[in-house]
Amino acid sequence: QVQLVESGGGLVQPGGSLRLSCTASGSIFSIYAMGWYRQAPGRQRELVAITTSDGNTTYVDSVKGRSTISRDNAKNTVYLQMSSLKSEDTAVYFCYAERVWVPATGFDDYWGQGTQVTVSS
Repeated sequence: QVQLVESGGGLVQPGGSLRLSCTASGSIFSIYAMGWYRQAPGRQRELVAITTSDGNTTYVDSVKGRSTISRDNAKNTVYLQMSSLKSEDTAVYFCYAERVWVPATGFDDYWGQGTQVTVSS
């Protein structure tokens, strides 16, 4: 059983910063990509940032230049550092792990439960 546990959400003032963390646990042999999606009320879930095991990263245009995604492969953990936060960053942020290899069950993708980020004064 693979689980993704997120932390680091909360209430932040406009212009502030936060760091989200997500750790994957279970009988994991490897993970191809880890990243973050977000979903605001009334909107579709969108990719925020993702990083692959070979070092490629992708960011949604709206967070480029003010966000950094990083990964600790030894800990199966991904981080998202966000700064200069805006009200439009308010959303539930979901951790995502793609092509997780568990020897007993093979490859699969997993989602975390989500963590709320609210940017407001």
